[in-house]
Amino acid sequence: MSDEGSSIERRARLHAALADPARLRILDVLALGDASPSELAETLGAPSNLVAHHLGVLEREGVLSRKKSEADRRRSYVQIVPGSLDELTPWDHRRVVRVVFVCTRNSARSHLAAALWRVASQVPVISAGTHPADRISRGAIEVARRHGLDLPLVRPRHLSDVLAEGDLLISVCDRAHEELALPIDIHWSVPDPVTRGDDGAFDEALDELTRRVQTLAPRLSPMP
Repeated sequence: MSDEGSSIERRARLHAALADPARLRILDVLALGDASPSELAETLGAPSNLVAHHLGVLEREGVLSRKKSEADRRRSYVQIVPGSLDELTPWDHRRVVRVVFVCTRNSARSHLAAALWRVASQVPVISAGTHPADRISRGAIEVARRHGLDLPLVRPRHLSDVLAEGDLLISVCDRAHEELALPIDIHWSVPDPVTRGDDGAFDEALDELTRRVQTLAPRLSPMP
């Protein structure tokens, strides 16, 4: 079969996989962040076995993937495979007061995400942690330097000290996402580079955060 024929068949399978309101709703939910199957079932108000069926269809077509939570290994998060829906993913546009990135220690991922956000968006941003460290991780400082990213060397802060009404809260850490009782608007399941500690881990985390920020930033505007 020609490459063109294979491409047409692939597109046809993809459209068939998306030809269901529930599966399109799943993609709407996952468009800006990750969610566990149970969270998807709660959001959709659907039985878990039906959600599992829909997830299976989308996974078989390479639209979705899963990763184990770094906190509770019995839990997994579903995410859209990068590039799989470049021209099909539904997006909505929102105006927000401020973006708040949160992780556990506020020593690496949340600071890197905020630094990337300042480059990509006019929406104000701040970062915080659920159990703040004493200082920003040396690995985060070094990866920012390697990539020419301005990373202010501020002291990590607790989320309760910075969160305000109207903030859009984005967790970039499984542990913080699962620990917090307050509503989280968007979750990004980004592995903790501090756990591995090597340059490669920080580079991978920065690459993932860069992709996520570049995807979300055009969809948000500052409040007038």
